[in-house]
Amino acid sequence: MNSVMGALTKLAQSAAIRSTRAASSAAIQNDMQRFRSPVMSTGNALYARYGGRSTVTVLAGDGIGPEMLKHVTKIFQFANVPVDLEEVPLSSQPTAEEDLDQALTSIRRNGVALKGNIETKFDDPTFVSRNMALRRELDLYANVLHCHSIPTIPSRHKDIDMVVIRENTEGEYSGLEHQTIEGVVESLKVTTAENIERICRFAFDYAIKYGRKKVTAVHKANIQKLGDGLFLQMAGDMAKEYSNIEFESMIVDNASMQLVKRPQQFDIMLMPNLYGNIISNIACGLVGGPGLVSGMNFGEKYAVFETGTRNTGSSLAGKDKANPTSFIRASVDMLRYLGYSVHADIISDSLFRVLVEDRLHTPDIGGNSSTSQMIDALFRHMEQEIKKQVV
Repeated sequence: MNSVMGALTKLAQSAAIRSTRAASSAAIQNDMQRFRSPVMSTGNALYARYGGRSTVTVLAGDGIGPEMLKHVTKIFQFANVPVDLEEVPLSSQPTAEEDLDQALTSIRRNGVALKGNIETKFDDPTFVSRNMALRRELDLYANVLHCHSIPTIPSRHKDIDMVVIRENTEGEYSGLEHQTIEGVVESLKVTTAENIERICRFAFDYAIKYGRKKVTAVHKANIQKLGDGLFLQMAGDMAKEYSNIEFESMIVDNASMQLVKRPQQFDIMLMPNLYGNIISNIACGLVGGPGLVSGMNFGEKYAVFETGTRNTGSSLAGKDKANPTSFIRASVDMLRYLGYSVHADIISDSLFRVLVEDRLHTPDIGGNSSTSQMIDALFRHMEQEIKKQVV
């Protein structure tokens, strides 16, 4: 009798272990799917594609950008990605004005760009931000960040899965400032109904396409009653056209507090330019930091992919310590935008395994791994993923 009971106990324990492993495996698969950020393009998007290959513009930028670009180039070669990279030099150097024109010409020709961040010199009033110039000249009106929890990455909150959608061309970033008299500066915030309408529609269409349930409009209409008041009014009016999407509004200071207190309450956060810059940095910090999240910039014709927080990482340049995750994910977003989903999934899933299964973390996320170690591990996983595709 005892032997029978013992055997039954062992069977029950084995079944429980298998069930736990199955549940854990399913959770990992769900997290891996979430790691593949969705990419929404506009109907008029342009691509430079010839003979089954695409050509994209690459702007390495400052800081760690050039070395990250070298890693992405090797990754594309390893995976036989049918994309040719047309590198255009563009940096924060004062002599780079002609480079900006060349970069714009290249992006307009190719339709798509992968971009490192270009430092903006705040101590020189005459310096025009190259990042802002690119967004304005190409009319990249929508900036999108998908911020979600990644297993094994240290953070105060779990189960975060939000999308930050930011108007990208106007507001406080209009660049219209002047000094009326000594010690008095006026800065104009420009808000237009046309640009509000298209960013709001982009957000609600994104919600419909990717099964999002709620849009939160972030504003400061209690103080800026005309500019933010117009934004809030138009967002609310548009919400009536999408009755199956829950809509709410929240003042930006309260939204910031709610974000760090209970970020799980947010699904899509929609906001004007400056608030979007601040909120997106908070959101990136909540899921582990600037080295993890990619950023997407969309216009009617063009798209530019970059890291989420637009940080140059200059202090890490040449030290083999920079986290390559955000730059690699930006390149994956670009591949998905171009329609190379198989290649995108191979790279994305392999990178996920490096972070979650191998637990290779650079110092910014609490580890001691080097950039090179992460890239080497990525190649090993990519080789396995490619073999699965062949089989």
